[in-house]
Amino acid sequence: MPTLTLSLLEAAYAVCRLPAGAAMEPPSPGPFSLLVQAAEETTLVCPFDQVPLEAEIDAGWRCFRIDQSFDFSVPGILASVLEPLAKAGIGIFATSTFSTDYVLVKAGDVERAVETLRAAGHHIHP
Repeated sequence: MPTLTLSLLEAAYAVCRLPAGAAMEPPSPGPFSLLVQAAEETTLVCPFDQVPLEAEIDAGWRCFRIDQSFDFSVPGILASVLEPLAKAGIGIFATSTFSTDYVLVKAGDVERAVETLRAAGHHIHP
């Protein structure tokens, strides 16, 4: 498994659910947000201060960003982060962009997640 450098983003995040096809503006530009329009629902991950009032929310998430970019053919990148977190009993919400991956953990688990990831050989930047 590769050794990675991850940044812990400052904002507190929320995972939001809205009805499928919900018309909405994308979140304001910033370090991270996600908008997925799927057949069964619309999912938005955004800083807590940008949560739409009409959304069902699961708040209190913190976000780790993998700082390196890897070719799609390189196996095990996300697994090298998720496996130690799973073994430590830390729940996650993971997503990817074209260039990198993001892993969110509950704020109450963030210190334990940092310790777990460091013990797995990863470098964490606050």
